Amino acid sequence: MEVQDDFELNEEELFEHHSFKASKGQDPLRIDKFLMNFIENATRNKIQQAARDGNVWVNGAAVKQNYKVKAGDHIRVMFAHPPHENLLTPENIPLDIVYEDDVLLVVNKPAGMVVHPGHGNYSGTLINALIYHFDNLPKNSDERPGLVHRIDKDTSGLLVVAKTEAAMTHLAKQFFEKSSEREYIALVWGNVEEEEGTIEGHIGRNPKNRLQMHVFPDGEQGKEAVTHYKVLERFGYVTLLSCTLETGRTHQIRVHLRHIGHTLFNDERYGGEKVLKGTTFTKYKQFVDNAFKILPRQALHAKTLGFVHPVSGKFMRFDSEIPEDMANCIEKWRQYAKHSQAE
Repeated sequence: MEVQDDFELNEEELFEHHSFKASKGQDPLRIDKFLMNFIENATRNKIQQAARDGNVWVNGAAVKQNYKVKAGDHIRVMFAHPPHENLLTPENIPLDIVYEDDVLLVVNKPAGMVVHPGHGNYSGTLINALIYHFDNLPKNSDERPGLVHRIDKDTSGLLVVAKTEAAMTHLAKQFFEKSSEREYIALVWGNVEEEEGTIEGHIGRNPKNRLQMHVFPDGEQGKEAVTHYKVLERFGYVTLLSCTLETGRTHQIRVHLRHIGHTLFNDERYGGEKVLKGTTFTKYKQFVDNAFKILPRQALHAKTLGFVHPVSGKFMRFDSEIPEDMANCIEKWRQYAKHSQAE
């Protein structure tokens, strides 16, 4: 059984296994032949497959197996599993544990904490903390201890962690079958016209920018994704939403909301760090810049999490407070809206 799709690969989760720089005297040479000269016991077929999977990079971009290496090229081979020299290291990082029993725990992850080690983030992650505080956590299908699902680095909020194999299987099945409950609070650019709605559109890797996900409305690419939203409060140029997930694709809420023209406030990866709505007045731009400083990340919080307990069979629902940075930003917009209406 496939553990829920939050684990869909993105290159933030790739581990560097090999790194080479082509010498100044390097003649043009196919990259599969080049790497055979540098990687011990590597077959040409394996290298070609790695390239087809998007795991061979030159100068920061994935290349095909017929790419010709040139002098000065920086070549990296990346995979979704860690190299042996980067095995998980326990770290004494405090955890905000909302609930714990013998088979699971619910953690409130702060913004800025990466959930699991990946390229550029080998320490300080939630998993590094979990394996310090808990022994013998079960591994999911991606060999990640305890993780049933994940949320992005700069998204705050609730995660459930399995402590036993049986709990891992039971909880993963709920996420896979869409029976778990997940509500996010999002502050988005623009005045969302409908009071509530549903966004549907397959999500996959953006072919033009591997850092981003992309909506493919025709359904021919990517995987099915469904997000429901409801307006909580309107502040004129931005809107506060409640979003619930049916599926769990990488960046789902972020890319779905952008797709309907309401990018998350200060979501740098998807263009939300610019003034997308509002006036041209310098005073307004300064107000927005100040709001960005108050909330230096995307305005998204995983507020509510619900699931059936693997042992008791009871439905459990957990709720978390909106973090201070996001709450302060929302309040700033609330006061701005009141002031604008008064004028």
